[in-house]
Amino acid sequence: MSYGAIIGDVAGSIYEWKPIKTKDINLFKANCKYTDDSVCTAAVADILLSDHLPSASEMLRQWCRSHPGKGYGGNFRKWIHNPDMGAYRSYGNGAAMRVSPAAYLNQKEPLEKALEACDLVTNITHNHPEGVRGARATTHAIWLALNGEKSEDIRKIIEDTYYYCLSRTVDQIRPKYSFNVTCQGSVSEAIICALESESFEDAILNAISLGGDADTQAAIAGSIAEALHGGIVDDLITQVKKFLSPDMIEIMKKLYSTIHTLS
Repeated sequence: MSYGAIIGDVAGSIYEWKPIKTKDINLFKANCKYTDDSVCTAAVADILLSDHLPSASEMLRQWCRSHPGKGYGGNFRKWIHNPDMGAYRSYGNGAAMRVSPAAYLNQKEPLEKALEACDLVTNITHNHPEGVRGARATTHAIWLALNGEKSEDIRKIIEDTYYYCLSRTVDQIRPKYSFNVTCQGSVSEAIICALESESFEDAILNAISLGGDADTQAAIAGSIAEALHGGIVDDLITQVKKFLSPDMIEIMKKLYSTIHTLS
């Protein structure tokens, strides 16, 4: 359903600047909130569900302007408010946290269709090769999981295709890992958190426990883990909706409805 990224974002939101190195936490606390990761995921869903509305870049700007102060990066903030600004070769992990709808909406299509949708919403801003690689690897991993591939097979395919090192474990990464917002310094770690997980919730806890860019890495891990573990329990979706705005809930409802018809 693609709520995985949003649950990861909200759960990780309070740890972005207060890193922890433990999984002994509850997913949701009263001071959790949605951040730019959720806004951009909703925007991507809206873009890919629409074929007659404004351009992809304008739709992304509209969503972000409607949700100010949600932790957007410096260059991305400039881009939001400057309609004449084009892609700026970003390789930030924002490329990977927002692309899950590309995989979910194309789960019954050939892989290339999912990757084309991924490229469409990535190259708006994150057109650096590392940004594209991070977004494509995330989309590819989700698509593989949705099509029944197991963790170890996904690990090998992503390693062979995108040259990410996925042989480490979460326990090996955690002790020395620190805040990193680049695709090359955070996407492989987030993928590992999903592939090593025993459940959807476990993937989110893995990502938060690294002590890095918690909300974004949990969003990436959550988007993969949802597909890998066959969905999310209804209670988690009910809980996360309490933190979201009406327009986000509405677009996710539309996304779910469309995905349901594909299943």
